Amino acid sequence: MSKHNQLLTDHHMMVLVGTLGLGALAYIVRQHFFGGAHASNKGTAIEKTNVQEKEDDSKNFVIQMQKENRKVVIFYGSQTGTAEDYAQRMAKEIKKRYGQNPLVYDLETVDMKFLDQVPEDALALFVMATYGEGEPTDNAQAFWDLLQEDEPEFSEQHSLEHLRYCVFGLGNRTYEYFNHAAKIVDEKLTAAGATRLGDRGEGDDDGSLEDDFVNWQESMWPILAENLEAGEEGGDTATWVVDELIEGDEAVYFGELGSKAQSSFDAKKPFPAPIVSRDLLRGCDRHCLHIDIDVTGSGLSYTTGDHVAIWPSNNDVEIMRLATAVGLSDKLDMAINVRAADASAAKQSPFPTPTTYRAALRHYLDICQPPSRQVLQALLPFCGSPALQRIAEDKEEYKRVVLDAVRNLAEVFEYCEIQPAIPANILIECFSRLQPRYYSISSSSSESPNTVSVTAVTLQYSPEPTPERTVYGVNTNYLWAVHSAVHSSRDDPSEGPSYDIQGPHGEYFDKDTREARLPVHIRASTFRLPSSEKPIIMIGPGTGVAPFRGFVRERAFQKKQGQEVGTTVLFFGSRRSDQDYLYADEWPELFGTLAGQSRIITAFSRETEHKVYVQHRLKENAAEMWDLIHNGGASVYVCGDAKRMAKDVNNAIVEFAKDMGGLDENAAVEYVSNLRRNGRYQEDVWA
Repeated sequence: MSKHNQLLTDHHMMVLVGTLGLGALAYIVRQHFFGGAHASNKGTAIEKTNVQEKEDDSKNFVIQMQKENRKVVIFYGSQTGTAEDYAQRMAKEIKKRYGQNPLVYDLETVDMKFLDQVPEDALALFVMATYGEGEPTDNAQAFWDLLQEDEPEFSEQHSLEHLRYCVFGLGNRTYEYFNHAAKIVDEKLTAAGATRLGDRGEGDDDGSLEDDFVNWQESMWPILAENLEAGEEGGDTATWVVDELIEGDEAVYFGELGSKAQSSFDAKKPFPAPIVSRDLLRGCDRHCLHIDIDVTGSGLSYTTGDHVAIWPSNNDVEIMRLATAVGLSDKLDMAINVRAADASAAKQSPFPTPTTYRAALRHYLDICQPPSRQVLQALLPFCGSPALQRIAEDKEEYKRVVLDAVRNLAEVFEYCEIQPAIPANILIECFSRLQPRYYSISSSSSESPNTVSVTAVTLQYSPEPTPERTVYGVNTNYLWAVHSAVHSSRDDPSEGPSYDIQGPHGEYFDKDTREARLPVHIRASTFRLPSSEKPIIMIGPGTGVAPFRGFVRERAFQKKQGQEVGTTVLFFGSRRSDQDYLYADEWPELFGTLAGQSRIITAFSRETEHKVYVQHRLKENAAEMWDLIHNGGASVYVCGDAKRMAKDVNNAIVEFAKDMGGLDENAAVEYVSNLRRNGRYQEDVWA
């Protein structure tokens, strides 16, 4: 089960935003994502103070600003790559319009205590995504912690009185804390004395994030023009140079993400973990995989409620579709080297090079994402297509052909009946980095510390405007292909597209033993159980039940260890009890162990005359649930759809506070808000 806008089902994870700069690529490589091949070799006989000075210098972005006379620096906090894409696009447009060449930094790679040293005649731009329930993205955590201090300690002073800045936030209005990260960064910078230029931009992924960003950009151009010293306008704004190599010149990367040969594993060096899988659904045309991931010996650990990231691959059909459309089909195995066009920029290749076109399209670039209008506009000089021009310039046409039909770039070319000759460096800039997909862990860390479980529905659907087409979720169909290969059960080609499940150097699948591996890493979550004696209420329909399987197994394990365990109630819903009642075989024993008032309450929407969902069952048990919350101190956990189910659950508990707590509307809303603030109402939801 995927998490949030950034952690969504595969359909939503195909971010409806293209880029003119590569998203979430450079920092992964800079941080030695690929292990020793890019590792630096620092001396060991250096005094600690000197080492600290060197580390500070390496993270002091102001040194580079001063050295190269850069007047604009852009920082991004990004979880899925979209914020980085926007930062790169903003940089390119500033260079094009004003002749200034901004520096663009991942917040994780610089020390933000030097923010007070940004020159007075320079500008700082912040592009900040919000993750989860109002939290900063992983790469922005250190900056966030700095700003949370009562008096943030910068390098020379507490004040930022000389700093001028702009900020754009990325969020989703279906969540309670909409654009919270950008709002807090804005407030803290202002409180430290900095001056914001223009309005704070707030992008809504539930509406049109792309339009929000473009509109904010347009509002900023006059303001930036007033505050930037003009340089030489225009010029080459290409980010990358691609050199085609003679085969055998250098060692070539074929899609390495993580290797068994590594000594440590993390978000930048994922662990190729052995897996065991099974299909949880019965008698229907859908699949829901339960996958047990073995992290023994990896050094990776998790706490019940955390998330696991799985790195996907693109399927063979889409690779060939794009290669054919742009004339690369006979060059897919040619080795290429990619380097920054700006030799002075603090950038390395967007992915490890040398590599091949095939590896880049399979493992590194998100070629299945629908392109943005800006990407299509940038490609017009290479296409000469009236149809493509209409799509790129007309919002309604773009929405109809690209967004509503969920067409990727190659499919747009097919729709326009063109085969453009696009330079490789421009083509690379059309795509974000292929990102890992995050899933709530459905196992208990106390019961099985070395086994991480995942619950994932295979996503396949036909968009309403084009019912003859099937859109395949990138990662879940990759997982299904792996599962099918292990179980030798994939004889029907309609089950989905083919994938190269063996991975680079055959490390991900052994044909003889049928052992499969997936590159994974663990990400900590704030979705946490209270102490064992406290009661909990969990609401999780469909794959929303994933973290609650972990919670229930955790509590059953605690009970077996002799601990006091509070009432544990799970509301679960699905279509039919005989088809998609997930983990039906496990619940009787687990709740039998917990005993007392602990139980599972089900809602099967297609077994009754009127559809019944978990929120209806919650209302049917209103008196007991209110007593657990108000008098028993129960914590409420919600996992699943943010737009409908999660809102309905929130409203139901507000009604409890009114009907049984005697509160008026405002007081009831505040009651639930206070539960959230105190960590007693937590959500793990997606839009």
